[in-house]
Amino acid sequence: MGRYTTTQGDTWDKISLDLYGDERFMHKLIDANPDYRDFVVFPANCSLAVPQINTQSRIIFPPWRSNL
Repeated sequence: MGRYTTTQGDTWDKISLDLYGDERFMHKLIDANPDYRDFVVFPANCSLAVPQINTQSRIIFPPWRSNL
């Protein structure tokens, strides 16, 4: 598990986008940092745990496009 130090104005979705390339993983960050769960906008210098997650998602095509 890595660490991330916040900058003034960071939000969960921004951190998720910066670290994982997608905002939808912010719940993983929140779950890994229960002491900061109630933060909406972070002050500078909060040290957050950053869990390793698989950010690759498989695209599923309908049967008529499965050769793509």
